Amino acid sequence: MHILAISGSLRAGSSNTFLLQAAARLAPPDVEIRFYQGLGDIPPFNPDRDGEAVAPAVADLRARLEQAAAVLISSPEYAHGISGVLKNALDWLVDSGELVDKPIGLINASPRATHAHAQLTEILTVMSGRIIPAASIAVPLLGKGHDPAGIVADPEIADPLRLALRALAAEAVQGTASTGAT
Repeated sequence: MHILAISGSLRAGSSNTFLLQAAARLAPPDVEIRFYQGLGDIPPFNPDRDGEAVAPAVADLRARLEQAAAVLISSPEYAHGISGVLKNALDWLVDSGELVDKPIGLINASPRATHAHAQLTEILTVMSGRIIPAASIAVPLLGKGHDPAGIVADPEIADPLRLALRALAAEAVQGTASTGAT
């Protein structure tokens, strides 16, 4: 099974991206975490452009989400909300349905970033995504300066992250079993 990981940050040294990269190293053996890296390529949302001739970057995101058993998102908080590029990508998914009943884990790299986490939860719930509480955690990464290897080596962060990944994978397996999908 594979989980699609999406960082809401375009920064090269993003703690959100590092957290997702560490998650890939901590995932259960039967779970592959694949990274979506096209967030910056998605054009501004325009419902007039949504249809048969949708932008290739949007089509790619939709295809990757369709193939994923679950989604793992980590987003920074900017001005009490999620990043504009992440919101833009989600806007392209409102009518297409790839997130409907899809198990989703939300990993918060800063326990102080409660507004973005709440906003993301609200948006994904409205889109009928299935937020998995046990897979939605805040980790004390702020101020530690960890890269992915440092996150993996820090039990205060790695242990809850492992548990969150197991919970997300279990929900994905359960969802696959109930729909009969393979």
